[in-house]
Amino acid sequence: MNVFQFMLQNHNEVLALTLEHLWMVGSSTLLAVLVGIPLGILITRRPRLNKPVLGTANIIQTIPSLALFGFLLPVPWIGESAEHLAILALALYALLPLIRNTYAGIQGVDRSIVEAGRGMGMTDRQLLWQVELPLALGVIIAGVRVATVISVGLATIAAAIGAGGLGEYIFRGLAMVNNQLILAGAIPAAALALLADVSLGWLERRLSPR
Repeated sequence: MNVFQFMLQNHNEVLALTLEHLWMVGSSTLLAVLVGIPLGILITRRPRLNKPVLGTANIIQTIPSLALFGFLLPVPWIGESAEHLAILALALYALLPLIRNTYAGIQGVDRSIVEAGRGMGMTDRQLLWQVELPLALGVIIAGVRVATVISVGLATIAAAIGAGGLGEYIFRGLAMVNNQLILAGAIPAAALALLADVSLGWLERRLSPR
């Protein structure tokens, strides 16, 4: 029996694990967007916070995923649920591309356009919402794209703490030395990453200023 026959015979379980995977990735990416984009905006307004914020996000990226899960285990409420723990860890890993791209996108807006807006009497808030963010949107979406693809891959590790997802097949296959099981988890995860990359890449191109 090849891997595709196995997936067809166990399609209900494959679908359930895929939905668990999507839930973790979607929830963590949304949480990262809600935190990362405002932080990216903040450091454009408060340059002295640039190095501490980006430095912290960089440090988080260097922590091995299993070690980060271990660090978060003692946190009240978070450590009590494998799902909560996995979502928070994935969100932390997704922060760097979101913060960096938001900052780079806003900083990359032509200063003459910003000065023209100031000359028209626009406030800083109006400049942000009506000029800078619309022009930086393509770069910000590129950050969301990178964060999503990272989360799809890292979510497979979440199975190690019992959070579910397609990593269940991968870890089960490793324990049984069964390549078929490993591929049953790896192939759908790779397909999800590819789908996220292509769809968000299309959105990025549509929203980039011409």
